[in-house]
Amino acid sequence: MSGSEGEAIAAVVVSYQSASTLDACLLRLRAARDVAQIRVVDNGSDDGTLEILQRHALADPRLRFVANPDNPGFSVACNQGAADSDAPWLAFVNPDLQVRPDSLERLRRHVQALGGEAVVGADLHGEDGQRDGAARRRDPDFAAMLRSPAAAARLDVAMDPAQPLQEVDAVSGALMMVPRALFTRIAGFDEGYRLHAEDLDLCRRARQAGARVAVANDVPVLHVRGVSSRSRPLFVEWHKHRGLWRYFSKFEAPRRGVATRAAVLAAIWAHFFVRLPSALRAR
Repeated sequence: MSGSEGEAIAAVVVSYQSASTLDACLLRLRAARDVAQIRVVDNGSDDGTLEILQRHALADPRLRFVANPDNPGFSVACNQGAADSDAPWLAFVNPDLQVRPDSLERLRRHVQALGGEAVVGADLHGEDGQRDGAARRRDPDFAAMLRSPAAAARLDVAMDPAQPLQEVDAVSGALMMVPRALFTRIAGFDEGYRLHAEDLDLCRRARQAGARVAVANDVPVLHVRGVSSRSRPLFVEWHKHRGLWRYFSKFEAPRRGVATRAAVLAAIWAHFFVRLPSALRAR
């Protein structure tokens, strides 16, 4: 760790059945510059995760963990980790991410370059080199969803290689850097989301509060996607669609008529049933 107290970063990791990637994630976080605190909140894992956490906590006093007896959801756990730390910068890091020594430092510098009021994500890519579309997203278009539920469900925005820092509507909750002051001002993650869409929600509320949202195209980070969700694909699909309905209910429904609200509800769950066979096969 290096840097001044005002540049200190608290890395918050939420784990669930993540033993296969957690060790590598934590080793890299411990080696990352300006990381003053590491908070891991585990949501009831029974795959050896706690043994990994105990080993890292004994080796590094910066690391503390919270072992939830059940799974209260990603948003709740993120807020727990943030509340258990006090560094001025918050980095939310999935346990299947492998940051480089300078990744978080560079994300923080990008936020500072945007005036200190911003949420910034990274250029996430898989082991095959393919970019993660969730790293750059637009707000959901519910009017388009009524015309074509499957097509409108894709929110990806193309990377603009000419922009090292590309402003977008939303970045992925798998890795985001947020000033603690901004996170506190917008009351953190909405705990009404169990899984998925909470990052879309947080980014939209940050923008409503006058902050900017951008992805750092010059900060590549490996994301081994879906490690914790592979054991529960049906659960994941259910909460993806439930989260989308909550998002619509918060941001769009108040200015829509009853007929439109009913049509959007039908479209969301029509898409769920389209996805259902593949989720059942995966299970």
